[in-house]
Amino acid sequence: MSRKQTIVDLEKKFWDTMISKDVGAATGMMAKNSIIIGPQGISEISRSDFAKLMEESKWTLDSYDFSDVQVLFPTEDTAVIGYRVKQKGTMDGKPYSMEAADASTWTRDGESWHCALHTETMVGKPSGTTAR
Repeated sequence: MSRKQTIVDLEKKFWDTMISKDVGAATGMMAKNSIIIGPQGISEISRSDFAKLMEESKWTLDSYDFSDVQVLFPTEDTAVIGYRVKQKGTMDGKPYSMEAADASTWTRDGESWHCALHTETMVGKPSGTTAR
């Protein structure tokens, strides 16, 4: 398996843990402390805090689909993946569907890769523009 495919598979496996709500698998794939960036802002989060978020979440992820996947390796032990993702699920009991541009940074410690950074930006109208 290529190095690139290893990272793509890791990213998909992490998304699969969101579908299955497999807290142990998700936190086992994270760095001891990670940074998450999205509409909620910027957060440094520990594995235990992320576990609590997963356990208390009021949303489900039913499906996702990646496109435009790009992977690069700035160093032998660091990988950066970026992609577009279409996702569907429920939020507060109501169905949602959205498209985002996501990126993650994975670091390797020995044979194990862990996610140290994940970002998500909604795809759509650029901010600061007005409707026409």
